[in-house]
Amino acid sequence: MIALLGFLTIFMFLALILTKRVSVIVALILVPMIFALIGGFGKELGSLMLEGITGVAPTGIMLGFAILYFGVMNNAGLFDPVIRNVLKLVKGDPLKIVIGTAVIAMLTHLDGSGASTFLITIPALLPLYEKMGMSRLVLAGTVALGAGTMNMVPWGGPTARAASALELTPEEIFNPLLPAMIAGLLWVLFAAYMMGKKERNRVGIKDIQYDFHQELADEEKDMRRPKLFWFNLGLTIITIIALIKVWLPLPVVFMVAFAVALLVNYPKPDEQQNQIKKQAFGMITVVSIIFAAGIFTGILNGTGMIEEMANALVALIPQSMGNIMAVIVAITSMPFSLLFTPDAFYFGVLPVLSETAAAYGVDSVEIARAGILGQMTTGFPLSPLTASTFLLVGLANVELGDHQKFIFKWAFGTTIIMTIVALIIRVI
Repeated sequence: MIALLGFLTIFMFLALILTKRVSVIVALILVPMIFALIGGFGKELGSLMLEGITGVAPTGIMLGFAILYFGVMNNAGLFDPVIRNVLKLVKGDPLKIVIGTAVIAMLTHLDGSGASTFLITIPALLPLYEKMGMSRLVLAGTVALGAGTMNMVPWGGPTARAASALELTPEEIFNPLLPAMIAGLLWVLFAAYMMGKKERNRVGIKDIQYDFHQELADEEKDMRRPKLFWFNLGLTIITIIALIKVWLPLPVVFMVAFAVALLVNYPKPDEQQNQIKKQAFGMITVVSIIFAAGIFTGILNGTGMIEEMANALVALIPQSMGNIMAVIVAITSMPFSLLFTPDAFYFGVLPVLSETAAAYGVDSVEIARAGILGQMTTGFPLSPLTASTFLLVGLANVELGDHQKFIFKWAFGTTIIMTIVALIIRVI
């Protein structure tokens, strides 16, 4: 009975969000509540919900302040010199331009936001591609590869969701995968080299001049703080080191870094308030989903639904496949981005896979790591289930189907490379 309620909860949750009948937040909160009440868990429902919210609170705080911090860094112009210098280096060589595009996408995706990455990179680089006569599919695809692989960062959506769903910490999931991620980024540069080589053969090397600064709007120019570049770079490096080394709890690291960045770059109170307002929409949207997910996972775990669903699945999965479940999850994670939204996968599917794998002695953190090797990381800029994908193809003026066909093999290849490295270093 409990297993059936669990499967019905998952099914109803997926059905509602995939058909867009209700928002993700509404589904995360109300669907498990309804089925918990049906199962007779009314008396303990409040405590289960609060326990779930408490469990995801550190992740929600970390993600919120990460969005604020990198928003300030972007507005202050931290990435501008990198973009400008990369464009100077590449000059009129299509091969160098595509590799430079990949580097820019990786750096601008440090904030873990696909929308901001695409809004920074595509408008800045599209005029260059058009002047060169280069393919817009190459631009969109290269940005997608760089952003997708970087989306594994601990403050990115997939890792934060996996941590919330399985009651882990983001550093537990991400830190051991760092070598695999580096291998994935190297693969992206190789992919950029191959695509750039084809573009060089097609359009040739041209002598052109391109000024990135002219592409910025007046409001963006007013917010830039070029004199503080080295301070901002140093602060960002220290912040990232503090995150990896866990000098302080991850939420605290970003809270302190954000406060320092805001005070130094925008010392006037009205400027500080303006910066917070500019990031508020993205922050509230993401953080509210994380806390709503706390209710979802709190109820499913507390009522025993997850455990009973896993027991039911164990009876169906052959014993020979049990010990390789992490590998199976890793390999299928990227294509699953085309079928499941990040919320559907990480909050609906991943907990069941994790509990099922536990019956075969596979740790939940390995399943979490396997999931973020592709599900809405390398796969998110191709998925029709994320709004940022449409932002990417819209800004680049390409068709979604053409974009998917063009870049799928390279994105899937990134997941395969990272999976192989993860297996070699034994983190999955």
